[in-house]
Amino acid sequence: MNKQEMPVALVTGASSGIGLVTALTLVGAGYRVFGTSRRPANLDNGVVMLVCDVTDDASVQAMVAQVLAQAGRIDLLVNNAGIGLLGGADESSAAQAQALFDVNVFGLLRVTNAVLPAMRRRRQGRIVNLSSILGLIPSPYNALYAATKHAVEGYSESLDHELRAAGIRVVLVEPGVTRTAFDDNLSRPDRPLPLHDAERSRMEALMRGWIAQGDAPEVVAAAVLKAASARVPKLRYAAGRQARQVSWLRRFLPEAMVDRSLRKFNGLPV
Repeated sequence: MNKQEMPVALVTGASSGIGLVTALTLVGAGYRVFGTSRRPANLDNGVVMLVCDVTDDASVQAMVAQVLAQAGRIDLLVNNAGIGLLGGADESSAAQAQALFDVNVFGLLRVTNAVLPAMRRRRQGRIVNLSSILGLIPSPYNALYAATKHAVEGYSESLDHELRAAGIRVVLVEPGVTRTAFDDNLSRPDRPLPLHDAERSRMEALMRGWIAQGDAPEVVAAAVLKAASARVPKLRYAAGRQARQVSWLRRFLPEAMVDRSLRKFNGLPV
């Protein structure tokens, strides 16, 4: 298959972690893959890396224009770029919360809006948005991050209904805890409060333990590929056993049982 016949995928945040493994998985599945990173990255792995800051409209538009100039179309968009924030909900200023939303929600929106005209012209396309189990459940000391993922869930489900008539589908991939570099894309609160010090430290230690035992990024990449290639896609794809369990827990158990379960899991008094 020559380049002109290969389906074209764009993966944001593809320089490391889930994004990198997803990009490589798509290359292995026969896609022509373009990836983005905030800084130049020359990776000899079959992925064409482009610089893009998803918080900047001009940067996003220029990146999408580069992909279209080289490949002529975009068949698959994987919105993966994102950052985390660990801290009490009242330890972050409004400015820090806005910066988090600017990457995780509005960054996703910017890239989607830039890609949609090309997909609409061809009346086909698939958009895979990386959510999280924290798009389904609360998480103490991850309140703002969970809020961004809840926003991605609502946006994606609504957008899918808008785009189906245009031949475009929007789907969600919801990873559980995944083995990635903990500190790479994690922020700390910009106005830490001493009253949270002990509990914040405990939650950070818990999270490090969960990550060490979490799913490999390949589990998430496999879910992305499944979501991308399904002829009739589902709206949501849970990535890994923990994600499937959480999805079932949230949808089918009474609220009081879910509450007790989550508090127990997070080491809080039930």
